[in-house]
Amino acid sequence: MPTCRWACPVRLVRIPLDSGEVEVLCTSLLDQERYPYAVFKDLYHCRWPVAEDYKVLKLRVEVENWSGKSPLSIYQDIHAKVFTATLTALLAQPAQAVVAQQSQTKKYTYQVNFAQLLSKMKDTVVRLLRRTVIADILASLWQIMLRTVEPVRPGRKYPRNKTAKRKRFALIYKPLR
Repeated sequence: MPTCRWACPVRLVRIPLDSGEVEVLCTSLLDQERYPYAVFKDLYHCRWPVAEDYKVLKLRVEVENWSGKSPLSIYQDIHAKVFTATLTALLAQPAQAVVAQQSQTKKYTYQVNFAQLLSKMKDTVVRLLRRTVIADILASLWQIMLRTVEPVRPGRKYPRNKTAKRKRFALIYKPLR
């Protein structure tokens, strides 16, 4: 039986959630004096934005959906997709300020629908990079950002779908001539 050449000590912390479920967190923060049990529930919630970013990269950007098999094509795909997601977030930021101001009199706070904007950016990013005058493209994206908004409903919770299958991507082959 193979053995590991190195060992990394970890600490397992059981965190009861509001739903009654128990999450087991694995951490390298071993010092129980500096990092008592009580801080981990708050830390668990602080990592939520990072988990959401991973979800966006995997599900919305499809960073694992490559157009080729070579390492170079995979690197190019990953960098292009991360660039597109970052550019989308940068463009959405000023629009979000406008949307937040417009939603002050409404029941809910609204936010730019990032999934919709990312979908439009996938089609638009090449045109943005190829043209020298991009004002018309940016104006069109701006209108989309202000139109496609979604309410932020605090306190909503849905049960986890534990039977979800892992999405597999087929390689996209280019046709032969």
